[in-house]
Amino acid sequence: MNLRFDLLTFLVFAVAQWRITAVLRAKGMPRWASAIFNGAVALGYALTFSQLDSYLGLSARASTLIGAVTLFYLIVASTLVAAFLLRGILEKRVRAGADPGRRRLLEAAGQLLVAAPVAAIGYGTFVERLSFRVREVDLPLPGLPAALEGLRLVQVSDIHLGAFLGESDLARVVDAANGLRAHVALVTGDLISSRGDPLDACIRQLARLKSDAGVFGCLGNHEEFAKVETYTTEASERAGIHFLRDASRQLRFGGAVLNLAGVDYQPLDRKRYYLRGAERLLVPGAVNVLLSHNPDVLPVAARQGYHLMLAGHTHGGQITIEILRQSINPARFFTPYVYGPYRAGGTAAYVTRGIGTIGIPTRIGAPPEIALLRLRKA
Repeated sequence: MNLRFDLLTFLVFAVAQWRITAVLRAKGMPRWASAIFNGAVALGYALTFSQLDSYLGLSARASTLIGAVTLFYLIVASTLVAAFLLRGILEKRVRAGADPGRRRLLEAAGQLLVAAPVAAIGYGTFVERLSFRVREVDLPLPGLPAALEGLRLVQVSDIHLGAFLGESDLARVVDAANGLRAHVALVTGDLISSRGDPLDACIRQLARLKSDAGVFGCLGNHEEFAKVETYTTEASERAGIHFLRDASRQLRFGGAVLNLAGVDYQPLDRKRYYLRGAERLLVPGAVNVLLSHNPDVLPVAARQGYHLMLAGHTHGGQITIEILRQSINPARFFTPYVYGPYRAGGTAAYVTRGIGTIGIPTRIGAPPEIALLRLRKA
């Protein structure tokens, strides 16, 4: 959690809600009705942050859906308030002596400005959110043994099976991943969003992943939040999926060894303690690959001597807008490692957008992906 981001979004939403309430009161809404309206919005927003569902007797699914509806409303409301304000400014300028043709053109532009946020969210919800695609990336590693040249790693992450992603959707992802004929299949955390989500169904589908050397992974923050880390590890092991919790596994390809090391979620607010003890998982002479849900650990992984780090967690921002060739998205408030390949010294890294969504079932400018990573000698 990032306090600056939380405060900023709360401020934006609060101003928008205040403005909408003022308009409704001016149109005759009774004071008691506006109090109920604002109370319902506040409660729905609180459900996106806390464990209120357990105190209110709500299921995780109901809490998730109520929180999502509230976030949808607040995001659309905030963008519409901003659009109406901007349109009003444009119209005031136009009225001052503009010719009728130009006035009509700017009025049409103002209407499009108001409609655009709703259209974008609709597209992100009903189209882009489920547009699973394969992203193929070559990762150059200095000193890569010849036996590992071209080794194919398939990475699936941030599934969040539950209210916003069904088992049939995940089955499509697994089928696509199996078509890539990977040497190693990797899962980098967040199988579900909340306790009560269909964890067993997620494990059942992930057990269908096929690769020459097997399926390995690390756990994410949502396994920790839901307190299902032990169950996930044990149930997955029975299904043939090996989650590495401060542990490593050596895979031999020809005369070379690929050492997979995995760590549990490294909380963002404990940077001083990132990867404590992870250096003992390194294997001399092997190509050492770290699986960490949180990509922020990259500088520490590089200092410890890992050759490659694979992560998820950010969803690629989930909602990303590009302005002047700069990507703007919520994840940038949390980490500089949002999406794609990175380097720190001699260590390469890849941060995947993942599959699912959190908060609201929408992706804009950050489509879900299955990552196919090929090792290359630098």
